[in-house]
Amino acid sequence: MGNAQTPCRRVSRLGITMLALHTQALTDSALNGLPLKVLAPSEAFEAGYPYEQVAVDLRAQYPVALSSLAEAGFGAVVAAHAIPGSPLPVIHSVKTDQVIAPGDVIRVRGNGMVSVLYRRGANASSLLVTEQCNSHCLMCSQPPRLEADRWRIDEILKLIPLIDRNVPALALTGGEPTLLGGQLTEIIERITTFLPQTQVNILTNGRLLADVALADRLTEAARNVLWAIPVYGHTAARHDFVVQAMGAFDATLNGIYNLAERQAAIEIRVVLHRQTVGRLKALADFIWRTMPFAAHVTFMGLEPMGYAKVNRELLYLDPLDYRDELAAAVWYLHDRGIHTSIYNTPLCVLPREVWPLARQSISDWKNAFIEACDGCAVKHACSGFFASAGEGWRSRAIAAIKGEVCPCPGIGENLCGRCLVGRGQVPSCSPEEQRPR
Repeated sequence: MGNAQTPCRRVSRLGITMLALHTQALTDSALNGLPLKVLAPSEAFEAGYPYEQVAVDLRAQYPVALSSLAEAGFGAVVAAHAIPGSPLPVIHSVKTDQVIAPGDVIRVRGNGMVSVLYRRGANASSLLVTEQCNSHCLMCSQPPRLEADRWRIDEILKLIPLIDRNVPALALTGGEPTLLGGQLTEIIERITTFLPQTQVNILTNGRLLADVALADRLTEAARNVLWAIPVYGHTAARHDFVVQAMGAFDATLNGIYNLAERQAAIEIRVVLHRQTVGRLKALADFIWRTMPFAAHVTFMGLEPMGYAKVNRELLYLDPLDYRDELAAAVWYLHDRGIHTSIYNTPLCVLPREVWPLARQSISDWKNAFIEACDGCAVKHACSGFFASAGEGWRSRAIAAIKGEVCPCPGIGENLCGRCLVGRGQVPSCSPEEQRPR
């Protein structure tokens, strides 16, 4: 067993350390799966979270009387070892101790499974609101399940007040979030109440938003919301094949237009694979002509999970083989004033002219690098890989970039695609200045 004095980290099969979202622990009392905010004693008393949903972290051996914590009404304590006679439930003997840290929100099941529902300091935070979906995308990393999972809504409504007030963004994902209907409105309103400064990113296929009444209801509740909607082709045949749903293209476009009419912020997403990269320039032109109101367009590398693994032969194409088409598409949109990004694609496989548009986009709990990345001058600004990306999912062009780099805000807010000079030697420059002419 790990303990507070010897924290452990999970090691991926790629040889890179990353922090897991789940671990095992022991508890001497039923906690009924209630979300708990883990806090050090000083923050537990001062932060203003409901005491009954706070687990006070005593692993650093704070001199705190358990009786005082019980009298105050705290929900539990986290300890390195069992505490016989404790007046509060004790979560102890955590197998991978560092998975749980102050600020996190956890769920403890009766079988001892501890899940991190929110992690303080993560580079991305999301809430899985349902696993049900009305599409079956060829590359879906979270394949839909038919089981009733409305229990998630109750858990999320209890979780939201425990999330740090300064979290910059929170994604609602699925499955398909709009299947919740009015209950999605309830979640949005709760986020607005407890996290008024947080941007909400709703990842949806947009199909149900073709219903004007639903679009009205959701946009009225949504104040600081970005609707992230995929478009996989400039024709219905291509898009519908990718999402495996007839009529999806028309429904998605109608949903996008309903949102645009209501002044909603919209992000268009394109997942890059064999079924989408063949006509990228045509798709970029289609987006520009029919959706010039888009706040952001992102071209996203494939995550090799779920259906993507089953459909590998239909999907996988080395990014090296379409990088020129990708470069043409992203600059086509950028040059027309649409904010455009590349996600989930290592810098070494991209033309340097598009480095200013590449982002560190993979959630830290599933982000990895490999030995070939050691010594790379731009590793700290690179997306790296999904941890699930074995050798068969990695480009033949993977290689460390050598040389010094500048601090311009071109790549991950740190680097410039034009300059390979000493750090601090050039001023900040815009993507237009960085792009080779």
